[in-house]
Amino acid sequence: MLVTITGAAGSIGSALLPGLSAAGHDVRGIDLVAPSESSEWADRVTVADIGSDDEALAAAMDGADAVVHLAAVPHETDFETAIDTHLRLTHRVLEAARAAGVRRVVYASSNHAVGFTARGSQLSDLVRPRPDTYYGVGKVAAEALCSLFCDRYDMEVACLRIGSFLPRPTTRRNLCTWLSPGDAVRLVDTCLTTPKLGFTVLYGISGNTRAWWDLAPARALGYEPQDDAEQWAEEFEATPETETDQLDGAFVGGEFTRLHLEDER
Repeated sequence: MLVTITGAAGSIGSALLPGLSAAGHDVRGIDLVAPSESSEWADRVTVADIGSDDEALAAAMDGADAVVHLAAVPHETDFETAIDTHLRLTHRVLEAARAAGVRRVVYASSNHAVGFTARGSQLSDLVRPRPDTYYGVGKVAAEALCSLFCDRYDMEVACLRIGSFLPRPTTRRNLCTWLSPGDAVRLVDTCLTTPKLGFTVLYGISGNTRAWWDLAPARALGYEPQDDAEQWAEEFEATPETETDQLDGAFVGGEFTRLHLEDER
């Protein structure tokens, strides 16, 4: 497939460019910033602002079979910025994809869409949205927009509620929420190649022994994670659990549930 990646110079995009290529796809990207000068994929990434450059966005969609939409501000912001970077930007990408005849979209949502859900049994994709920040609100709103485009325009969209995308776990919480670069590629590739996608919400994590989210829907589509954060468990359990560890484990959104919103500061 010819796959366009927005936000291709970011951390996830930088893993998907070579990873999806190795999986057999033809990939190209677009981002507001250029990839690292050392990146061998620099010539595959167009530097442009998809939030305002209609021509560049249309060109990125032209001829593509699918789009992976990663572009966004990847942290908490004020309300207006959250709505702009998640909802408005996602609308521009979906509309450009629809106009170009691109029917399959993979959207990078976030676990913070359900961040205020208390820890308990593994969460399914049917749990109600409980965003923990304006960032989470933006992701929930964009998921709803993806649903609209699926129902109204017969597009196929996967919303990936990504956990903690890191080279390796760095906290106790990551033992439950980690998504390895390799498994990120496998999950996105699954969404690109599964025969029937429809509108799907999936949790983006590796096959972690202590997973907080249910991977059954992703596995049903063909996702076979190969990594597990448990290999680092002894390292974190060698020291006593801290109050911060306990707070981060109370809700699935971790520290985001304790961030001040812009209007509270």
